Amino acid sequence: MAEKGEVFERYELKYILTREDYEYFKEAVKGHMQVDQFGISTIQSIYYDTKDSLLIRRSLDKPIYKEKLRLRSYGLVKEGQPCFLEMKRKAEGLVYKRRISMLEQDAMDFMNKKNDGPDKQIARELKYFRDYYGDLEPKILIIYERESYFEPNGGEVRVTFDFNPRFRTTDLNLHTNLDGRFLLDEDTVLLEIKVLHNMPLWLTKILSEGHIKKGSFSKYGQAYKLIKENENKKKEVQTRKEGRELWSYSKRYSPTA
Repeated sequence: MAEKGEVFERYELKYILTREDYEYFKEAVKGHMQVDQFGISTIQSIYYDTKDSLLIRRSLDKPIYKEKLRLRSYGLVKEGQPCFLEMKRKAEGLVYKRRISMLEQDAMDFMNKKNDGPDKQIARELKYFRDYYGDLEPKILIIYERESYFEPNGGEVRVTFDFNPRFRTTDLNLHTNLDGRFLLDEDTVLLEIKVLHNMPLWLTKILSEGHIKKGSFSKYGQAYKLIKENENKKKEVQTRKEGRELWSYSKRYSPTA
């Protein structure tokens, strides 16, 4: 049986805010939301994918069903501190998350098929995910700061603001540092509203009066696009270089009239 904090099922609605939008929204929800126990924290997530990045390529096509697997920590991991190996699946807008707590090295050994994890149902599901794709490997590390709120008195709404999302493709671990290439400018804030059922009227009103409209943004997806753009630019530079060299060669050795 899953423990509390291991299973999540909810709708996750995303919005891309300016700093002005952020200040408005944060002020408007006062009295409805409270800062949760984590307050502001730094989140790191190592995303696993196939050699040809099948999972993120599928996700970017916006299918009815998609899934991903990541190793997540809150802040830099110190010796003996647990992190979370997590599956995230989305079907027709509803998000399902299932995760287990593991030490970083144990989780990496699990992904390298050196162990099968603890004797728990979620570990068996993660093992099936791992074995189904066959060649999963750490692809990218996403890092950002998160400010978290919850609806008190048994309310189901959770709100998070993400700042300074960044990524790197080297040093793919959770204990080295928090450096990375930025995905957005510093004045852009990512808002995520998480609800189990319907959004309450008071929240709908706040969004409407602030002219805040739902958007779409995937940190891993955006990082993948930037990586591919950089690879394509390098190929273009190399192609132009080879073209100039060929032209120079042809001029030097072509017979003259």
